[in-house]
Amino acid sequence: MIYIFIRNNEKIFPIEKMCKVLQVGQRSYYQWKSGSVSDRKQRAELVKEKITSIYFDSKQRYGSPRMTAELASLGDKLSRITVAKYMNQLGLRSKLSKKFKVTTNSKHKYLIVPNILNREFSVTEPSKVWVSDITYIRVKEGFVYLTTILDLYDRKIIGWSLSNGMSVEETSLAAWKMAIKNRSVEKDLIFHSDRGVQYASKKFTNVIESYKIITRSMSRKGNCWDNAVAESFFKTLKTEQIYGNKLISKEQMERDIFEFIEIWYNRKRRHYALDYKTIEEFWKQKNNFKNVA
Repeated sequence: MIYIFIRNNEKIFPIEKMCKVLQVGQRSYYQWKSGSVSDRKQRAELVKEKITSIYFDSKQRYGSPRMTAELASLGDKLSRITVAKYMNQLGLRSKLSKKFKVTTNSKHKYLIVPNILNREFSVTEPSKVWVSDITYIRVKEGFVYLTTILDLYDRKIIGWSLSNGMSVEETSLAAWKMAIKNRSVEKDLIFHSDRGVQYASKKFTNVIESYKIITRSMSRKGNCWDNAVAESFFKTLKTEQIYGNKLISKEQMERDIFEFIEIWYNRKRRHYALDYKTIEEFWKQKNNFKNVA
């Protein structure tokens, strides 16, 4: 508890300074110290301490909706309005999103297919719809390119590749090979992407068509909303991991991308599309429902 920390360090640091840094009132601290703080205020301080801990554990990525869900999973059920009030009192704000430009090159002579997906982003089974996209990330050495494949069912990134170049082998094919290893395709699957040459090329097309049970779908020209979920992931990545941080090397970026996707996004992050559940919690709920049924 914050008050305990202040009491334990009174002989080392000035109380006034500690209260200012930890954003608690001196009067409240002295009331607590004298035993006159109400149970309600003590509970509020405990919750604020939890909020602060979660906020920094999430690397400042959580706003009040995800913070509320995380607290509920720990047994503290509060309204989002209350959590937002506490976060405001503590001066805690989630990282804000920024716009970024699309890098798709669709001026080519290769395969173009209709938008079969047609923005139907809600699916009832895994491996029914996979969406894929490519973005650039600036590093000290120049740029690297991140290709991802996401399953719309649980929003998990099942395949990804971080490359120096934009060749088919480095981007779409590399991510596809990882996706197939991580999640099997046993029924009809829609694979949706933009019209970029990495997806339209004969080399990638031949691989996809060899499965026989996969239907291709592509966004309409210049319409990023047709691939909104894949675009949204990149927005999340750049907002929560990249923007606001200093320029780093390619080697460090590889480590950071691995940590963000495999440890944070796929395991710990609470997803709006999953009713603010983590992917693991979402699957656990589905399995429990099947067992009851």
